[in-house]
Amino acid sequence: MDCCEHKMKHTPRSEEDIKALKSRINRIIGQLNGIAKMIEENRYCGDVLTQIAATEKALEAVGLNVLSAHMNGCVKDDILNGKFETIDETVELIRKLK
Repeated sequence: MDCCEHKMKHTPRSEEDIKALKSRINRIIGQLNGIAKMIEENRYCGDVLTQIAATEKALEAVGLNVLSAHMNGCVKDDILNGKFETIDETVELIRKLK
């Protein structure tokens, strides 16, 4: 079985990558908490929407980072090993990120 058929990555993320991803996710959690507070405080809709857009972009950046690692790891390895069905799976993953 290749890494894409498991629930765990075949090639572990580096401690540095894990730390960076967790840091970005924690910032996104902070942004979400800020949005909740803005709504509780009955803040102007435009300001809330601006923060929602910023949070969406931040989450998208995390997703693209994970996708890039996936393509440079699992996908590349599978293609080199003749497992071209991974391409279809990757296209579906990209669709999910939209």
